[in-house]
Amino acid sequence: MASKSEKITFSGFDGSLLAGKLDLPSGAPLAYALWAHCFSCSKDVFAASRVARSLTEKGIAVLRFDFTGLGTSEGDFANTNFSSNVQDLISAADYLRAHFEAPKMLIGHSLGGAAVLAAAAHVPEALAICTIGAPADPAHVADQFSSSRDEIDKHGQAEVSLAGRPFTIKKQFLDDIEGRKLEQSIATMRKALLVFHSPIDAVVGIENAGNIFQAAKHPKSFVTLDNADHMLSNRQDAVYVADVLASWATRYLDASQAGAARPVTSAVPGTVVVEETGKGKFANAVSIGGKHSFLADEPVSYGGTDTGPTPYDLLLAGLGACKAMTMRMYAEHKGYPMEQARVTLKHDKIHAEDCETCETKSGRMDRIVAEIEVVGDMDAETRQKIVDIADKCPVHKTLHSEVLIESRQKP
Repeated sequence: MASKSEKITFSGFDGSLLAGKLDLPSGAPLAYALWAHCFSCSKDVFAASRVARSLTEKGIAVLRFDFTGLGTSEGDFANTNFSSNVQDLISAADYLRAHFEAPKMLIGHSLGGAAVLAAAAHVPEALAICTIGAPADPAHVADQFSSSRDEIDKHGQAEVSLAGRPFTIKKQFLDDIEGRKLEQSIATMRKALLVFHSPIDAVVGIENAGNIFQAAKHPKSFVTLDNADHMLSNRQDAVYVADVLASWATRYLDASQAGAARPVTSAVPGTVVVEETGKGKFANAVSIGGKHSFLADEPVSYGGTDTGPTPYDLLLAGLGACKAMTMRMYAEHKGYPMEQARVTLKHDKIHAEDCETCETKSGRMDRIVAEIEVVGDMDAETRQKIVDIADKCPVHKTLHSEVLIESRQKP
């Protein structure tokens, strides 16, 4: 199963709704990571999406979001600064902690890299930090609009062009970055560090990587990005960063450290065991007869982590499988040339009064619609006989019969 993405929103430093994208692996996440984009960028730049994809392939979920006033997030960019970016990051970590699990890794590109270094101490669960083309000092970003410095000092603000787009920079932004020093934060964060930087980075010089690396304590690693530009605009460079980061991360985001799902109790033949995994609110591990296992969950919109089918999905799957198997047995018994049976099922609620053949006449009731396709060279009468036999499958009969369910506490 391929990885998937969910759109989410949460409150930023000033209460503005920030737009995020949570990239999830196909199974239960081993850990969660948090991505901070570069100055004036967004969560959707190629480098961010490619890194997220590689991490989800390793079982790591990634939350990337737009800082206040950028991308599709609310708020006024002119009223933000480096400190507000750090607060937005902490808010994102708080969101993950409350709804899923606190991030075990923080990743930052350019000024976002400086922000994760500053935020690291405020996310105690984080075990690993990664910076990509990050400045060692936030004040470095002021070089991007140095030509407007006099106007900002004189009038309190100025409109500058960043990546071909106009932005308003206020004096409070400059005052904030000039007052932020990262050396102490880096030296005391006590987390594994991976530094990516290009020796030809024309926006943030390679000396910044040296300063970050020197300030950090072990374990720390440095990877040079030969011939890469600051934005990793060459697809191969972004893919390389993503692949190296994903491999490096697994060394520090060990399943036991990351609070991975507890192993499911193996069911004995003839039984099914369902137990909570400890990952998310609704994630459960299912073991069937000691031979098959999978996850059950609820969608993110219902408070789950969407790591597996829902209980109703499983109910429909059981009914559909039973119908398809019954049709196969019948077709082979009769010698009908059925090539394939396909059953598409849907569950919903309807008003009882809308069902003329139902005993229930008031309130709402469950409805399951099974759309059956029979593929093969046969006449309409034969095809209908195969469709009709589907309603005689054992699971269909069970759902239509009186069922005794006994729930009791296990000694």
